[in-house]
Amino acid sequence: MAAEMPKLITKAPEAVYIHIPFCTNKCFYCDFNSYVLKDQPVMKYLEALEREMEYTVKKTPPGKIKTIFVGGGTPTVLKPDEMEYFLRTVRTYFPDWADDIEFSMEANPGTTDLEKLSVMKEGGVNRVSFGVQAFQNELLTGIGRIHNTDDVYRSLENARKAGLTNLSIDLMFGLPNQTVDMLSESVTRALELDLPHYSIYGLKVEENTLFHTLFQKNQLPLPDEDHELQMYKHLMQRMKDAGYVQYEISNFAKPGMQSRHNMTYWRNEDYYGLGAGAHGYVGRERHMNVKGVNPYIEKAEQGLPRLETAQITREEAMEDFMMVGLRMLDGVSSSRFEAQFGETIEDIFSGPLHKMVHAGLLDATGDGYRLSSQGVLYGNEVFAEFIGVLTVK
Repeated sequence: MAAEMPKLITKAPEAVYIHIPFCTNKCFYCDFNSYVLKDQPVMKYLEALEREMEYTVKKTPPGKIKTIFVGGGTPTVLKPDEMEYFLRTVRTYFPDWADDIEFSMEANPGTTDLEKLSVMKEGGVNRVSFGVQAFQNELLTGIGRIHNTDDVYRSLENARKAGLTNLSIDLMFGLPNQTVDMLSESVTRALELDLPHYSIYGLKVEENTLFHTLFQKNQLPLPDEDHELQMYKHLMQRMKDAGYVQYEISNFAKPGMQSRHNMTYWRNEDYYGLGAGAHGYVGRERHMNVKGVNPYIEKAEQGLPRLETAQITREEAMEDFMMVGLRMLDGVSSSRFEAQFGETIEDIFSGPLHKMVHAGLLDATGDGYRLSSQGVLYGNEVFAEFIGVLTVK
């Protein structure tokens, strides 16, 4: 018989994720829920999103919102008037914002101009994350990006002109035909921008992508594992030397400039998830919305556009706590675990904890556990140790 779940503290989510699924084109590595913009019913989608916001806040009224994140797709493909409408609806249904709210929006260089960025700033956006990926045009072409390096500099300049200073860029490593020297050049050019935040991700070849098709045919010239590991070690050292804190496996920030919205996920806290294919987590219930644009629009006319919902058991919540929490370089907190579940981390996970500490991949801290310097390099292997270890009692 399953252990009785502790009484939940009824606290409204303080974080909102909103999905805009449109893109100018589909990148070769992308398996996100996104659709090429041409001929899409954008305004109908935004109206459906407004309906979902209305149904959502009726079901679970919002409290004071601390973070909002608009992802995609490429949210900045919205035209200025569409962007204005969208941001107005966000403010209508989630009106109570913390004084220091972090309101982030993803953007692609080449899809933003001064007018659009000004509309974003006016609508409350105060943090923009640009998907740069690399500073070599031949690499960008090779992964299906439509921007070039000139677009990067122009976009950042326009963002600053619009009054947006909390800026981040994404880079990637392990790309086809990418060398350690090429990554090093990208990191150098990125650091010259002196931004508060950088996300640097390793390429994963996902199913239902062009890269996966090429990989299956042995036509994808990827760096080998040794070179990819060399790239990761190189970028970690470069970021550290430049004064950036690696606060999560793929994220680096100046002190105090971490992505507070993403910390919501890594701390396994509640958040609203809105839009086609969006995931949400409210009151130990996870949901995923229907994915297609038109199916989402139709479903939102009738109520919450859910594809599936699932109650998360106490055991699953404990495993999630460990897996996502260990992504943060500060690690997981024993006191926070005990406050949430009424038992200690050691009581529940003594086996995998002992194994990973003994292997030198986890370090004990004053209040929990964190990845060791070696563990950071093999994070996925560590996380896997906490999946499915709890049998139903």
